[in-house]
Amino acid sequence: MADLNTRISDFLWANLNEKHVNGKKDAFWQSLRDTGTELWLDTGDIEEAEANWSPEMSALTTNNTLLNNEIQKGIYDIFISEARHIVHELPLETKVKEISFMLNARHGLRLASKFGGFVSVELHTDTAHDIKAIEYYGKRYHEICPDQFIIKVPYTAEGLIGARRLKEAGVRINFTLEFSARQNVIVTRAAQPDYVNIFLGRIGALMMDNKLGDGSGAGEMAVISSQNWVTAFSAQNQSQTKLIAASLRHYNQLDLLAGTDVFTMPPKIAAAGRQSLSGKFTSRTHENYDVSIYPSGKDAGIEKFWEVDDKVLSLAQRLNQQLPLTGPELVHIAHEEGCEDMFPSLTKEEKATISSDGKIPVFSKWQQKIMSGKIAPDTLLTLAGLASFTADQAMLDQRILNIID
Repeated sequence: MADLNTRISDFLWANLNEKHVNGKKDAFWQSLRDTGTELWLDTGDIEEAEANWSPEMSALTTNNTLLNNEIQKGIYDIFISEARHIVHELPLETKVKEISFMLNARHGLRLASKFGGFVSVELHTDTAHDIKAIEYYGKRYHEICPDQFIIKVPYTAEGLIGARRLKEAGVRINFTLEFSARQNVIVTRAAQPDYVNIFLGRIGALMMDNKLGDGSGAGEMAVISSQNWVTAFSAQNQSQTKLIAASLRHYNQLDLLAGTDVFTMPPKIAAAGRQSLSGKFTSRTHENYDVSIYPSGKDAGIEKFWEVDDKVLSLAQRLNQQLPLTGPELVHIAHEEGCEDMFPSLTKEEKATISSDGKIPVFSKWQQKIMSGKIAPDTLLTLAGLASFTADQAMLDQRILNIID
């Protein structure tokens, strides 16, 4: 397999002729950087990134959805056809996964070469509950581009364990699909990655779509709370963990959340902010934003997006002291500590419901479980996000299959 990995790496680096983009220095983005915020573009579209890139920006991030968007354009069909000859001896299912890995790595290399910054690359969704696969593919990404690749690992019990092992092996980790401060307390203490996330836009969307509130303030509160918890606990670790305010939904969040460790900005949001805001930024990391919750949302557990209770702190400390060897062991420990709603036990039917609802779950289907402490809104969004990525990954895999089979 080592010989195959070498051949794959050579294939990925071959004919990489991206013209480097420098961009022009911009006082607007420098003012935001001066608050302490790193600026990342949230896109896999190279032309879109080039139109918005500035020297003040330091990274780009992709995911299963963004990569699938690029693959479905057909721009990698020839690459896929050529890649099948590199992995011809593998079983068909393994061959598809390898080519998917190669597509992620090749596109990541193109972004890294063109823009010169870090690039977050995503694992195949089939690895989400497989510690060995997380380690194996995470290390392979790192070996291909150790100076620029950051490996995204999803919020699962196995992800926590796999990410910690990768981090201890010297791999940069962007731990993804978190939606609350309490999730990030667990991740910062247990996995100790380089980056954690709050996908704040979906918090407001959950409230609006389910008529639990008008959506204002909730995502911002989750970011501010998470930033302060992560900063505090990161100081107790051997290396720093930074918080990403992920996939901003409105340009005014550039101002409202200035001073957060990292922004990942869709190009349209970056462009709108550059056009509409004054560019006079100050840190807002100690703001206390109002959250509008309707009467229908009073028992919805919305406060769990930004509140961290003693049970969570106890679980975080226990996992920090000794991380278990398997995902089921970690889930058992979470239940022992009274945090079942963070790692719930779901039936096959419930998992299917999450997948069918899309990125924003239908709250009424989960209200009883939420009220009984069996699941929580942040957990629902994590599960829905992973299910959505899985669907996009399946589309990407199917395109590969159509070409190579």
